[in-house]
Amino acid sequence: MNAKPAAARTVARNVDIVVYPGFKAMEAIGPMSVFEYANLHLQRRGRAPGYDVRIASTAVGPVRSDTLMSLDATKALSPLSLPDDAIVVGARHIQAALAAGPDIVAWVAASAPRLRRLAALCSGAFFLAAAGVLDGKRATTHWSVADRLQADFPSISVEADAIFIRSDNLWTSAGVTAGIDLALALVEEDFGRDLALEVATEMVVYLKRPGGQSQFSAHLLSERTAKPNIRDIQNWILDNLHEKLSVAQLAQRAMMSERNFTRVFQQEVGLSTQAFIEACRFERATQLLADLALPIKTVAARASFSDEAHMRRVFQKKLGITPKLYRERFATTGLQLAPD
Repeated sequence: MNAKPAAARTVARNVDIVVYPGFKAMEAIGPMSVFEYANLHLQRRGRAPGYDVRIASTAVGPVRSDTLMSLDATKALSPLSLPDDAIVVGARHIQAALAAGPDIVAWVAASAPRLRRLAALCSGAFFLAAAGVLDGKRATTHWSVADRLQADFPSISVEADAIFIRSDNLWTSAGVTAGIDLALALVEEDFGRDLALEVATEMVVYLKRPGGQSQFSAHLLSERTAKPNIRDIQNWILDNLHEKLSVAQLAQRAMMSERNFTRVFQQEVGLSTQAFIEACRFERATQLLADLALPIKTVAARASFSDEAHMRRVFQKKLGITPKLYRERFATTGLQLAPD
């Protein structure tokens, strides 16, 4: 089902947020808030509300979340009464939720081809996977269950570090706050970037992260490393990106053989040393592009890429867009850009 252009559509889009016992409360509340603020800002523009949001479950009535809060499901899932869009939230204990929710899996299998958009937040991707609708497609989920998703459903191309991924009419996201990023992307698709930015500002979301951006910053990867000497090396890399960093140099600083250092670094960080260095430079470049009015060539130099072309290749590999397009889409509001 193709979405009508925003200017041509006067009827609100029906959005069902699908919950079940033990669902993650924040993953339901975050997108609900995005759509509510979108309606508010549309009304301020003199336009009709864009979204009619409902809580759906296998039966109507209160559904207890993973917190003290419950949400009241006002709609029972049925392939005979479909919304325009549906969002399936995740759970802390997804295997138990999946075993207890075969009706949700059956509903997804029957409904996915007929929905305009079907999104799964965090571990909610397991419901889509179990229904078979993600077979042969790219998808993401929370990093803590990404390996399990890939192992249980090998026909899916799981990208464990993405914030969110779109494959045709199917959307999947990382955990908790990534659901807000995904919902903002839906609003942008429906009503344009300006409205999505207004909603982000209202919710005090600093910057809308692009789909495909890593769930982990380089600093977060360093904080998660258990071995102090490897963590020290990561921090040293972050402080010395301007250097021509080699495995031999880093191994010497860690007082390890190159072979052992390479093995331990990969084991601890989950990336090779060169992949980690590239991630650090990429992250620095995204910050410079978003927050400073610098020419692209200057950004490449300050992020310690070998040249502008090298930086462009990395952006294409990680995001599928150029640094210039990244800046146009995600620069801080009000940034006065210098000519490239």
